[in-house]
Amino acid sequence: MVNDCSGDGGRRVISIVLADDHSMVRSGLEGLLATQHDFSVLGGAATGQEAVDLVTTLKPDVLLCDLRMPILDGVAAIREIKRRGLATNVLVLTTYDTDADILRAIEAGATGYLLKEAASSELFRAVRATAIGESVLSPAVTSRLVGRARGTAPSPMLSSREIEVLDMVAKGAGNKHIARDLRISEATVKTHLMHIFEKLSVDGRTSAVTIALERGIIRLTR
Repeated sequence: MVNDCSGDGGRRVISIVLADDHSMVRSGLEGLLATQHDFSVLGGAATGQEAVDLVTTLKPDVLLCDLRMPILDGVAAIREIKRRGLATNVLVLTTYDTDADILRAIEAGATGYLLKEAASSELFRAVRATAIGESVLSPAVTSRLVGRARGTAPSPMLSSREIEVLDMVAKGAGNKHIARDLRISEATVKTHLMHIFEKLSVDGRTSAVTIALERGIIRLTR
């Protein structure tokens, strides 16, 4: 719920926490948001865990969150915030626009997904919409999701768990390692892999990774 204090122009003030592992990005965003009288930045986090802790303590209306952060990434942070039942709505602000990134964030509970290339006016509108729980997607993201829904997208609809498994395969993890890290059985890992191979129309791990990288389902990043 948007805070009940009023800023200039009679608008209620929207409280915001910023989460990005680059201090210059956080500073730039804070300065940009400060130009709007109805925005109040309460704090900044450099890791996903710090973001969760700040949201838990400060209870902002909006968490403006990047995806790639240390300790907990953005998706894991969103999941934890939702698991704790916190009312803060999350607007993802990132440079990553692959199907895998979008799907993970939305399934984790993000209210909106905006690319950093967005104009400041678009960002302001997105923050205001996110504060009241309205779904916000950048035009590029909307186009990708519509394409998927119409069956014209370049990648198949892998589940978020299948994407996690495939991402670990791409990093060289074996079934036992994947099972341990995801806290599932090796048999379940094998089942996920069979489904992945079927959806990608491949017959092995190497081919699956190659196709997934080509189609942007996964990406090799830090």
